[in-house]
Amino acid sequence: MTAAPSGSSSAVLAAADPDLARALAAGLEAVEARLREVVTSSHPLLDRSSRHLVEAGGKRVRPMLTLLAAQLGDADHPHVVDAAVVVELTHLATLYHDDVMDEADVRRGAPSANTRWTNTVAILTGDYLFARASDLTATLGTEATHIQSQTFARLVEGQIAETAGPLDGSDPVEHHLKVIADKTGSLIATSARLGAMVAGAPDDVVETVARFGEVYGTAFQLSDDLIDIASEAVDTGKTPGTDLREGIRTLPVLLVLAGQDGDSGRLRELLTDDLTDDVRLAEALRLLRVHPAMDQARARLVSYVDEARAIAGSLPKGPARTALLGLSDFLLARTG
Repeated sequence: MTAAPSGSSSAVLAAADPDLARALAAGLEAVEARLREVVTSSHPLLDRSSRHLVEAGGKRVRPMLTLLAAQLGDADHPHVVDAAVVVELTHLATLYHDDVMDEADVRRGAPSANTRWTNTVAILTGDYLFARASDLTATLGTEATHIQSQTFARLVEGQIAETAGPLDGSDPVEHHLKVIADKTGSLIATSARLGAMVAGAPDDVVETVARFGEVYGTAFQLSDDLIDIASEAVDTGKTPGTDLREGIRTLPVLLVLAGQDGDSGRLRELLTDDLTDDVRLAEALRLLRVHPAMDQARARLVSYVDEARAIAGSLPKGPARTALLGLSDFLLARTG
């Protein structure tokens, strides 16, 4: 399967610079080939399970950002592709583990690994992909290994924080934003950092593009959460209302629950109850879509996008900076 930047983001990259778009497409082809190479195993079952999500495709947001950040240095450096593979393997490993914890049946339009095989196989496959990612960082140097291990720790901390919930007396909204930063922003930041670093970009540029990745990653997740509620049809691999059905409290839901207006009584009742019933889910979506919390959540998204744009704007002028600015704007455009 040929990978490409997700959805209309490919148009954003082409608008930034056609040569850049072609270079990223070629880089993603190399990433796909390398992914298939490094996930192979001599054991038939592990070989099948580790290829499962690689072959299912996906947005490839993280390796795309690695390749894009590498444009700030020597994008042709031979380690750039391996850096992109490291972050995608790390991401894929978390998906195997997430599906076990969430008892998910489907991932990227195909039966999840825990459904197709067992929870044990899914967990071990995720561990195997983490191991393969760690092994690849050895070719990138000790600093890359340190960065990847720190990122792995943040991913785990974010998942634990989400599982445990906010501590007594803490703000559920701020807790949620911290979880997003750890679970999504951290790896996207590392994607950008490794790309620029292995390409030999100046240290200040590496730090700047990593900060961009952290903020962009958080905005990316907030955008996805809004789409899950607001869209009638999406191409994110989930049907609208999936998070509500699964009892996941995203930012709009938390803002509703934190509010004091009496008009939201019915919506609060629905959001604190079981929404696996299609009729109740449809009612919750209808009420939530017109609730002020959606505008409040979008305002939060706008603030993150503005911050990402400001960070990207401080990078050296060129197609890479233009593309990062365009990708930031795209997060708002995709939410309508």
